[in-house]
Parts: sequence; C-alpha cells; structure tokens
Amino acid sequence: MKTYEPAAVPLDNESLDPDLESIIEKIAYAVHERWAQGRLDDGWKYGETRDDTKKEHPCLIPYDDLSEQERDYDRNTARTTIKLLQHFGYVIQKRA
Repeated sequence: MKTYEPAAVPLDNESLDPDLESIIEKIAYAVHERWAQGRLDDGWKYGETRDDTKKEHPCLIPYDDLSEQERDYDRNTARTTIKLLQHFGYVIQKRA
C-alpha cells in the first residue's frame, strides 16, 4: 500500500478580514445544522456515545448545547473554508 502524504494548502499567511471573522459563529452554527440534518435524514439519532451500527451520535443536539470543543471544531471548519476561498483568489463580500 502506498503511503498517503497530504498536500494541504498552506494557510498560515491567510488572515481574515474582521468582517469575515465576525461571521465565523454564524457559519459554524449553519455547518452544524446542515451536518445534523444530513445525519437525521440518513436515519441517525441522538445517543450518549457514537455507535455507527446503531446510527447514534452524541452531537445530534442543538449547536448551543455542544461542548466548546465541538463548537470549536465547527468554527475551525468555517474559518478554514473562508481562508481556502481567499487563497484561491475569491473575495467574499456582503450583499448590499
């Protein structure tokens, strides 16, 4: 088997405009809601521990009830996605 070597885009030099930083929480919330809806649509339900066989997951709860660690995971996803868009040359602006 060939060894996998990730080719992650370097984002250390990408900074977020303060206006974009201010929407991270909204995006993180939306990311969680989309993920949860997808799981529920696939027959998953809340469970104290993750069980792929039973389709149970402890994060199938409202965003505000997640642990800070879980919310940070969603925030990091949002922040990384915006930085990737910037890296690829996109400009994000709020519609007037």
